[in-house]
Amino acid sequence: MRLAVNLGYMGLSSSDDMLALAGEADRLGYDSAWVAEAYGSDAVTFLSWIGARTERIALGSAVMQIPARTPAMTAMTAATLDHLSGGRFRLGLGVSGPQVSEGWHGVRFGKPLGRTREYVEVVRKALARERVEYAGEHFTLPLPDGPGKALKLTIRPTQEHLPIYLAAVGPKNLELTGEIADGWLAIFFSPEHSGDILESIATGRRAAGRGSEADPLEGFDIVPTVPVVVTDDVEAGAQAVAAYSALYIGGMGSREKNFYNQLACRMGFEDEAARIQELFLAGQHRDAAAAVPFEFIDSTSLLGPPDRIASRIGRYADAGVTTLGVSPFALTVEERLDTLRVMSELVPSPAEEVPTP
Repeated sequence: MRLAVNLGYMGLSSSDDMLALAGEADRLGYDSAWVAEAYGSDAVTFLSWIGARTERIALGSAVMQIPARTPAMTAMTAATLDHLSGGRFRLGLGVSGPQVSEGWHGVRFGKPLGRTREYVEVVRKALARERVEYAGEHFTLPLPDGPGKALKLTIRPTQEHLPIYLAAVGPKNLELTGEIADGWLAIFFSPEHSGDILESIATGRRAAGRGSEADPLEGFDIVPTVPVVVTDDVEAGAQAVAAYSALYIGGMGSREKNFYNQLACRMGFEDEAARIQELFLAGQHRDAAAAVPFEFIDSTSLLGPPDRIASRIGRYADAGVTTLGVSPFALTVEERLDTLRVMSELVPSPAEEVPTP
C-alpha cells in the first residue's frame, strides 16, 4: 500500500503550507499529492506550482470538475501538465454536485453517468492523439452544422497511458468507474463497509474485461482520502474531523440530492445522517458537527496516538486499498508535517516492504 497526501483546497490551508506539505511528502517518498477544486482555487494552477517545486512525487487532480471544462480542454491541460512534470500527472475527474455544476458553471447536472462516460471517451481519444470525431448525446465533435473540423492534439503526454481516476459515490457511478477508469478517488471510505462498494467497481471491471479472472481489481488504484489526527485524546481527534464530516453529510448537496448523505445511510447511519442534514441546512453547523457519531468518524479516519493508528492501518490494505490518501488534520502546518512523518514511519513505501517468505 502506497501513501499519498491530499492537500485539499487553497483557503483551508495557505499556499505556502500546501507547498510545504507537498515538498515534505516528496522528501519522505510519498507516491502522490492530490489537490482539489470547488469554486475557489483551481486544481490545475496549484498542481503546476507544486510540480515545479518537487522532484518525484506524482501530481493528481482530486478532482478537475467535468462541468468546468470541455473534454478537449481537459485533454490539453492533462497533456501539458504531464509533459511539464516529466510524466507525473494523474487525471482525477468528477461531475461535482448539482449546486456547483448549475450554480457556478451553468451546466445542467442531469444524466451524470452518461456525461461522464462520454467525457472520458473524448479525453482518451484526444490524449491518444487521434483525430477527435465524436457523436454522443452530450458531446458532438466537430459540430455538424458549421466550419469546424476534426483535430488532434498537437503535443504528446509523456506517459504512454496517462491514468484517469474518477470520484464516485453511488453504486452505478462505482460500476462506471471500474469499467472506464484506472483508479477510484474515495471519500468516507470505511474498510468495514467496503465490500459492496468494491464489488460494484469489480462488476464494472468484469464488464470491460479488465483486471484478471481471479481478481478483477488487479491493476486498479483505490485511493481513499483518510483524515488523520495524531493525538493522545481520541475523542478530541474525532471532534477535529466532525465539522468536515458534517459539511459533506449535511451541506454538500440539497435535501433531495446529497451523495455523501446517502453514503452515510448505506453505512447504517440513516437517522444520524437525517439529523445532521436537518441541523446543517438550518444553519446550526456546530450542532450538526456534534451530531456526527463517533463510530462514523472512527471508521472513516485514523485517530489517536501512533500505536492506535498503526493497529488500524492494516484494515485499509486488507480491504483492497492500494494508495492511502493522508489528509492531515491539525491546527498548525508543523503538526500537519509531523503527521506526514508519522504516517511514513507506519506505512513503509513498497520499495521498503520486506517480501513475505
